[in-house]
Amino acid sequence: MTLAFTVLQIVAPVFLLAAIGFAWVRLGYDYDTVFVTRLAMTLAIPCLIFVALAGGEVEADAAGRLAMAALAAYAGILAAFGAICLALGLDRRTYWAPLVFGNTGNLGLPLALLAFGQAGLGYAVVVFSVSAILQFTVGLMIVAGSASPARALREPMVAATLLGALFLWRDWSVPAVAFEALTLVGQMGIPLMLITLGVAVARIRPAAFLPVAGLSLVKVAVCTGLALVTASAFALDEVTTAVLTVQLATPVAVTSYLLALKYGAKAEPVAGMVVVSTILSIGTLPLILAFFV
Repeated sequence: MTLAFTVLQIVAPVFLLAAIGFAWVRLGYDYDTVFVTRLAMTLAIPCLIFVALAGGEVEADAAGRLAMAALAAYAGILAAFGAICLALGLDRRTYWAPLVFGNTGNLGLPLALLAFGQAGLGYAVVVFSVSAILQFTVGLMIVAGSASPARALREPMVAATLLGALFLWRDWSVPAVAFEALTLVGQMGIPLMLITLGVAVARIRPAAFLPVAGLSLVKVAVCTGLALVTASAFALDEVTTAVLTVQLATPVAVTSYLLALKYGAKAEPVAGMVVVSTILSIGTLPLILAFFV
């Protein structure tokens, strides 16, 4: 009973904020997704990332090992879902990238913060950053047919990651006034992302959910299994193992749907995976957290 209550305390605020966004749209209120997303992704989240790394809540050696583990895990996941798409005859431009890249920002960051505190958030930022860089390089290559490393480097959150990593590596400190200001700005990021997630799910109208339900379950199983295997191979401690597993087990990101729309892949199946996998995560993520809490 105590374990179930603890897990509920962790996940309830996450899904409550997403439910606010969902209800907001269903009640007919306006929500400027473009503005809010730009505010979150170009200002709030970069500040959150920088503060999490530069604040010294994570150990540099552990962060480096986790980054390497995340790269290895994503390599395995890419290979696994590439083979699955080939075996099932699925359109790789449509299905491959969404099955690989989860919602490590909107869901992964707040879950890590609530479950494991500031240190957990710092480690989650490491995985989130690796995911973002890969999605805007390898992911774009899959969906659009061409890679764009320069685009990834222009992303504010990638720049914030590199700068925060530099401060962490050199053990530099940020002036107290600036640090507090950046912290306040960064604190906007998680609520904004969660509410926007609910808004996005409420607005998606895929033709059918059933065909992608099985793929959504496979995604959770493959990503969770490879996360645990990779964590063991890299000898990660309990907290970093938990963070890596939770991050990789997050549902399909709304970003995948937007990229499919932009680059001409089949957007409806991706939208279905976003909705179905997000609904499934209400049950799967608490189970995964219960394993570690």
